Amino acid sequence: MEMAEFPLKLSAGWLRDQYRSGVLTPEAVIREIIRRSQQDQELNIWIEPPDYGRIQPYLEAISHLDRENYPLWGIPFAVKDNIDVLGFPTTAACPDFSYIPDRHSSVVERLVGAGAVPVGKSNLDQFATGLVGTRSPHGAVHNALRPEYISGGSSSGSAVAVARGQAVFSLGTDTAGSGRVPAALNGLVGYKPSLGAWPTLGVVPACASLDCVTVFANELEDALLVDRQVRGRDASDPWSRSIPREADRLPARLLFPADPLGFYGPHEEDYRRAWQAAGDSLKGLGIPVEYVDCTMFFEAASILYDGPWVAERWAALGEYVENNRASVLPVTERILSSGNGEQHTASGLFQAMHRLQRYKGECRELLRDAVLVMPTCGGTWTREQVELNPVGANSDMGRYTNHCNLLDLSAVAIPAGEAAQDLPFGVTLFALADNEHLLAGTASLYFSGASAEEVEAEETAGIVEKAGSVTFCPVQQWTTIAVCGLHMKGFPLEKQMASHGAYFWREARTAPCYEMIRLQSVPAKPGLIKKAQGGGSIQLELWKMPEQSVGAFAALIPAPLGLGKVELEDGCEVMGFICEGYAEAEGENITACGGWRYA
Repeated sequence: MEMAEFPLKLSAGWLRDQYRSGVLTPEAVIREIIRRSQQDQELNIWIEPPDYGRIQPYLEAISHLDRENYPLWGIPFAVKDNIDVLGFPTTAACPDFSYIPDRHSSVVERLVGAGAVPVGKSNLDQFATGLVGTRSPHGAVHNALRPEYISGGSSSGSAVAVARGQAVFSLGTDTAGSGRVPAALNGLVGYKPSLGAWPTLGVVPACASLDCVTVFANELEDALLVDRQVRGRDASDPWSRSIPREADRLPARLLFPADPLGFYGPHEEDYRRAWQAAGDSLKGLGIPVEYVDCTMFFEAASILYDGPWVAERWAALGEYVENNRASVLPVTERILSSGNGEQHTASGLFQAMHRLQRYKGECRELLRDAVLVMPTCGGTWTREQVELNPVGANSDMGRYTNHCNLLDLSAVAIPAGEAAQDLPFGVTLFALADNEHLLAGTASLYFSGASAEEVEAEETAGIVEKAGSVTFCPVQQWTTIAVCGLHMKGFPLEKQMASHGAYFWREARTAPCYEMIRLQSVPAKPGLIKKAQGGGSIQLELWKMPEQSVGAFAALIPAPLGLGKVELEDGCEVMGFICEGYAEAEGENITACGGWRYA
């Protein structure tokens, strides 16, 4: 393939098609990415730029794998340089802070395990302290479309790497909006999962209690693909928690701010008009709309930097800053040191916590089965303008983002047209931590160009083409699959679930009327047989699989196993693995174990 035929913006689906057809190899893609990174060197995207010598071991590792069993096989990704990648230094944009990690961060480990290829470490606002993308000793990261403008931060290089076609997706972090602001300013999707849904082990902390790892991508579908690979509790990460994502669906309500919003910067009026246009488009989806008082969101946002949470940054980095002040940028040092101020007292922290807890309660009631819509940014500036007002500009950039993690919300920033020529505009959808499926459903519907009524009438998950060349999937239809053996998490055939687009939902048990036998196969497999009398309750895992993948998945299952109805302990029935009765004569009854994990 001629290099000119590479699209500027890459997607996982396009690359997979090229790999399957034999038109491209991962090696060829990496060489094109290296060429692009060298061409864009003046944009200051990278701290550790793509280098074939560093990347080659990952290419060799996947060359022995069956790409159909690894959902991210050969997909190149960038990593913000406050996230550990084995074989790369971690600097957090402070060269003297640099260290060589002895293992991947948890999220990178899961991505590499799914076949993805890390290509480099991206530039950021030093110690992830900033929303503008200009606070780095490696130079300010330039906007992907108009280089004289800011890129947004702190995950600046991560966003621009994707927007400039140097990665399919990239990892950022988000404490105050760093996984969303750069998405909006560079025309990308920025997905911020619920706190703890993705592990943060191996991430240089900003505010450890609020930090999230996030993903930037050109397509929502790619962001959700990454989410399926990395979601899940890591027992070694104290901030990690299990927050399974339910099947995508639409909310009962879309919430919009009742009072007029403020905009800023030289394109203030352009942003106001873009917000109006984006709101009109979202209101046209057919989801009931309500206008709500957003005061508590803005008051919660003020707690992040005006309250005691800035002391958490000092708790993480204060010792280093005190001993290495000359290594830290003046603006970064000033912000971090403010966390050591006498005004931040223990009683003040508890007062803020109690106030925030009240807001959380109000927020949970307001956002019950609902999605809140706000602008991601209320404006932008040139890099020169930010140099003249670094603190004020940075503060403005967080106006519509800072509340999110403090209130334990999930969010997705999505492109929504342009404020001016080559200045993308974006909105953010917010939902409760356990309602990420509402974000995916709403964003998918928005990208599809359909309405809620049209999607409901079709009752299918067909692909709808957006104007241009990018396709998105509307509300996905999912089938619950009960698995009880080698397809469970951590077992050899888990990869088959992932390769068919399935994701783990939750654990469950059968009704107390099943026997489990150990089949005489290599490797050994369990068989689940329903009995008219006797039997026991067997441990299962419930997975969600796209409806269109079930047929192909079922074709891989050898006799005497197959898919059929499995009764759960609550009386409901789901599709799941069952075994034909004739196998009972030759199998070993292991019902007493209670499940394959204990056999």
